[in-house]
Amino acid sequence: MASGDRNLGYMTGKDAEVKLRRTTRVKNKTPAPVQITAEQILREARERQEGEIRPPKQKITDSTELSDYRIRRRKGFEDQIRRDRSNIQVWVKYAQWEESQLDYARARSVWERALEEDYRKHTLWVKYAEFEMKNKSVNNARNVLDRAVTLLPRVDQLWEKYTYMEEKLGNIAGARQIFERWMNWSPDQNAWLSFIKFEVKYNEIQSARSIYQRFVLCHPNVSAYIRYAKFEMKEGQVELARKVFERATNELVYNEEAENLFLAFAEFEERCKDVERARSIYKSALDRIPKGRAEHLYRKFVAFEKRYGDKEGIEDAIVGKRRFEYEDEVRKNPLNYDSWFDYIRLEETVGNKDRIREIYERAIANVPPALEKRYWQRYIYLWINYALYEEIETKDVERTRDVYRECLKLIPHTKISFAKIWLLAAQYEIRQLNLRGARQILGNAIGKAPKNKIFKKYIEMELKLGNMDRCRKLYERYLEWSPQNCYAWRNYAEFERSLAETERARAIFELAISQPALDMPELLWKTYIDFEISEGELERARALYERLLDRTKHCKVWVSFAKFEASAAEHKEDEEEEDAIGHKKDGIRRAREIFDRANTYYKDTTPELKEERAMLLGDWLNMETGFGKLGDVCVVQSKLPKKLKKRKLSSREDGSTEYEEYIDYLFPEESQTTNLKILEAAYKWKKQKIPA
Repeated sequence: MASGDRNLGYMTGKDAEVKLRRTTRVKNKTPAPVQITAEQILREARERQEGEIRPPKQKITDSTELSDYRIRRRKGFEDQIRRDRSNIQVWVKYAQWEESQLDYARARSVWERALEEDYRKHTLWVKYAEFEMKNKSVNNARNVLDRAVTLLPRVDQLWEKYTYMEEKLGNIAGARQIFERWMNWSPDQNAWLSFIKFEVKYNEIQSARSIYQRFVLCHPNVSAYIRYAKFEMKEGQVELARKVFERATNELVYNEEAENLFLAFAEFEERCKDVERARSIYKSALDRIPKGRAEHLYRKFVAFEKRYGDKEGIEDAIVGKRRFEYEDEVRKNPLNYDSWFDYIRLEETVGNKDRIREIYERAIANVPPALEKRYWQRYIYLWINYALYEEIETKDVERTRDVYRECLKLIPHTKISFAKIWLLAAQYEIRQLNLRGARQILGNAIGKAPKNKIFKKYIEMELKLGNMDRCRKLYERYLEWSPQNCYAWRNYAEFERSLAETERARAIFELAISQPALDMPELLWKTYIDFEISEGELERARALYERLLDRTKHCKVWVSFAKFEASAAEHKEDEEEEDAIGHKKDGIRRAREIFDRANTYYKDTTPELKEERAMLLGDWLNMETGFGKLGDVCVVQSKLPKKLKKRKLSSREDGSTEYEEYIDYLFPEESQTTNLKILEAAYKWKKQKIPA
């Protein structure tokens, strides 16, 4: 140590600040060796924008073009780096591109240059190490991560990456050394826990114990000590766990989280069946922790005394007051079901089964007066909780069945019903292995209050049991009840298809699309067409499209039909290349014919639907572009409309008027007609000017 450094120990803080002031960095104001003009900056910016808007497309045919292409790309990356050296993404893309060109030396050079630019970006180190590992350069990756943790020891991600790599390579001793280096920097809790988890994974229990001892010294807080004690309990070292808790209570008695520590200590002693020691811990904690922070601790102590103390005395002293308050609430407003829920929870903490049943019976006796679902929704949950209590807590099978039965009798199913209660009752019977009872409940539900959810769950149950005939009958009843439900039709057809009943599935689809009203017909038609395509029945799919066009001439139907024709050749397998190209050309021809039909329809039959026609032509243009060499964009471009901004007079709600803009389309045939009208008007005007 230099003498100046030693003297710092005898200076005041203010003197040390004066002595150690950082020197001001002087900027280099000499002119740069290469001068850049404003014209060059604007030109480069324009080139960069054009490159982003229209990325060049190039097909490389020989090594010379490949070399030129690589030189251009490298020059582009270097120019970007020169303009903005601090942009990490540019460096990463540059290195990844060099890697994609299999030039690992250049890629490695780019990574190194990026780190020289700003080594504090830990993501650069991680990506660099991943690059080396991907290319099986283990030593290089190790060197990269070693440099990273040396330069950035406070970045946990680098240490985690380093230890994970060594562990994956089977270098357990090396990973342990890296963990030790990491712990020397006193990292946060997650780092210590990762080290402990590593040691436990390889059954180094004593080593993990020593790490826990260092951990609580580095982070002397409640959560650290609780983790340490739980570790000892898991290993069966009860005395060591107790010593950890005792040490923690002595050191952290004035900590803000001391309440959680005493709770954990008391619960530990309770699990060890040492009730008196647990009671003394609770009492000691209540004496030492301020009252404002001991509410939860007090509740836990009361619960503890309920389990191990004088039950009647505790009930009279603690629960009695709250019970009186709840009785007063439910007496004033018996239809306040939230108060009944709170009251029941209080009694459940006491555990008196007879009293809990009494409260449930009193609560469910308060039936909502109005037959509106919003009043019944909360009330039904009283019944559900009652049934679950009887099933789970008391394990009384018949009583649970009676609760469900009485609830279903009480609900006026003709006006309001709840699918949830029907399904819970059926599921309970299934848990009791009473399949007949479950079927009876679901059958009554379908007869009294059919709902989509009930049908779905019933069919799902029978399908799991393998009863296909029952599933068919249920689907038929489902569709009799809701013939417009496309979901049911589609699922029924998919069900038959899963059984390899293709003709049945087709017949169901035919019956579905023949319905006069459907909630989602477009989904049903699409499913039917996809079904025929998946079955390889392209002619049937084509006929379906034609039938659909008889019903609707929507733009999306035309486009979907054209796309189907264009891709129909892809569904044919085992073809030679020439035949495949021929089929593709034929499909493109068919697609063009459909687009042409659609355009003619919009032009002749519905000329007012200009926007739909413009959308159709746009999709046609995109499809021709996607065909590549086989496409013909010129076929569509001559038919594309011009966009025109127009204004029209519209009235407001207050009676005033204003102009609003809208988009109109001018098609080529309309522009010709407009020009003829202008010429005719000009001719008439000229005749009026010339005297007879």
